[in-house]
Amino acid sequence: MSNSTDTSICIQNAYIPGRGLSDLTIEQGKITAFTQPIEAQANNEVHDLKGWLLVPAMAEPHAHLDKALTADIVPNPSGELMGAIKAWIEAAEKGTFTHENTVQRACEAMELLVTHGITAVRTHVNVTSDIGTSSVEALAEAKKLFTDVLDVQIVALMNSPMTGPNSKGNVAALHSVIEFGVDFVGGCPHLEPNPEEMIAFILELSRDAGLGIDFHVDETLDGEMLTLIDLAKQVINTGFPHPVSASHCVSLGMQSEKIQSEVSKLVAEANISVFALPQTNLYLQGREHQKAMPRGLTAVKALTENGVLVAAGADNVRDPFNLMGRSDPLETASLMVMAGHQSIENAFQMVSANARKAMGLESACLNQGDLADFVAIDASSLGAAMADAPMNRRVFKAGKLVASVDQTSAIYKRL
Repeated sequence: MSNSTDTSICIQNAYIPGRGLSDLTIEQGKITAFTQPIEAQANNEVHDLKGWLLVPAMAEPHAHLDKALTADIVPNPSGELMGAIKAWIEAAEKGTFTHENTVQRACEAMELLVTHGITAVRTHVNVTSDIGTSSVEALAEAKKLFTDVLDVQIVALMNSPMTGPNSKGNVAALHSVIEFGVDFVGGCPHLEPNPEEMIAFILELSRDAGLGIDFHVDETLDGEMLTLIDLAKQVINTGFPHPVSASHCVSLGMQSEKIQSEVSKLVAEANISVFALPQTNLYLQGREHQKAMPRGLTAVKALTENGVLVAAGADNVRDPFNLMGRSDPLETASLMVMAGHQSIENAFQMVSANARKAMGLESACLNQGDLADFVAIDASSLGAAMADAPMNRRVFKAGKLVASVDQTSAIYKRL
């Protein structure tokens, strides 16, 4: 996309933590200056934020936009992961999902992301021997409708098995979807009959295709399951040249602190980014542990202390894998504070700067020279924004206003 323009954009009266009330100049989609105040010229585009909090735009590193907003039509009575997978497969076999309604739901989900302050999303999209490229085609169509508003990365979420005698159809579907065009290859090694073989196969195929990898990894509280170790070792041993991300990594949180540290060092050496997904994992995990119920989160402290890039995402939104979810990264950040014991600042960084970095995107951290992706929120501080999640927001992408939301409230007292 081209951001070239002869007109400067002036952002006035923005409250930036650590900088105070500031004005910004945007040229060709980048922040070129901070001044107090700007003298707007006749040809300037001006936005007066009236003292609202200005923060970097947020990113969603892990979504399932092909599944979004289906909770009412795809019930999951058990509330468990395998129950959700079974419910989705059964609904698909009944023909519940069409190209048209998948595009429509994906667009609705993208609108929710943008209005909440997200300017980039990575979405996993189911690819199986039966559905082939159909869901990816629907997401690609929705992606085009949000050009210059939302950066969309598509991950081919492969069905199991990917190796062995029953894998032929899934492998053929993977080749088809790579030919069609995706950004990453994904799958679930821990659900495979032979995780090591599957990881090796996907690494080799992705290397040849020039694609990065984003796996669902160890989405279980079973401490005996730890395929993250094998993934890290294979990435290191093969010198895999493309980005690798590991989403979930729940079972790492069930290990001893010593093992958490050892595995985290290995993950850091492999340069694998880890995505914590509090909403969905808090919903799906722990139901079988009614006494001292675990939190269903990865080992955030050990990972960050050992140099792993950790981001946080919302994962599923109002579907059989998660009945809740508001498509608001401030909700994700607040859960990382409450359930992940992160500071307010660290939690916000996980849904903004860290998420963008892990997604391979240009920096948008409100520094001079950065991409001018930012969000104005009617809040007095970052903590207040995360706690109250006000919906008075202005969302800017490359300096251009792409979403505006206003809320009203009233209290009527009896005299």
